Amino acid sequence: MGASCCSAPKPTIDKAYRRILWIALAINAAMFAVEIVAGATAKSVSLWADSADFLADAANYAISLTVLGMAAVWRARAALVKGLSLGAVGLLVAGATAWHALTASVPEAEIMGAVGFLALVANVGCALMLYAYRSGDANMRSVWICSRNDAIGNVAVMAAALGVFGTGTGWPDLIVAAILAWLAITGAVQILRQSLAELRETREERLGAPVLGD
Repeated sequence: MGASCCSAPKPTIDKAYRRILWIALAINAAMFAVEIVAGATAKSVSLWADSADFLADAANYAISLTVLGMAAVWRARAALVKGLSLGAVGLLVAGATAWHALTASVPEAEIMGAVGFLALVANVGCALMLYAYRSGDANMRSVWICSRNDAIGNVAVMAAALGVFGTGTGWPDLIVAAILAWLAITGAVQILRQSLAELRETREERLGAPVLGD
C-alpha cells in the first residue's frame, strides 16, 4: 500500500459507498442476532465465532461511516482501532474453541448448515458491493478484509456442518472455529500494519519530513 492512499487531507468518497456501508451495517447487525441464537441452539462454536465476527463487522461499518469524511489521520486511527478489535475477536474465538474441545460436545449439523448458508448469502452480497473499494486506504481496506474473511468463513461453516453430519463428532466444528480465529488474527495484522504505516506517514508530513515507502 503506497503512501498516496493517505496523502490527501480529505477522502474522495461518493455517496454510493456511504449507502453501501449503511446496507452492510444493517445486514451484519441482523445476522449477528440470527447467529448468536442459532449458535446457542445448535451448540456450535463455529456459528458462535461467526456471530462474534458479524458483531465486530457491524461496529467496523459504524466506525467507517463516522470517519468517512475526516482527514487521513483519523481514518488511519479508526482502522487501527478496528484492527485491534478484530484481533481481540480472533483471540476470543481461539479460547472458546479450546474450551469446547475439552467439553467434546456435538453440535446440530442441520442448524449449522442452514444458518451458514444464510450467512454466506449475506456476506457474499456485502463483499460484492465492497469489492470496488478494496484497494483504498487502511480504513476502506479494513472493511473489505472483514467482508472477504466472512464469506470465506461461511463456506467453512457449511463444510463443518457436513463434517459433523458425516462423522457424528464435533471436531469439524472445532477445526472451522480455529480457522475463523486464524482469519481474524491474520486480517487484524494486515489492517494494523497499513494503519500504522499511514499514521507514520501523516506524522512525517506534519513535521515536514519526506514520506518514505512509496
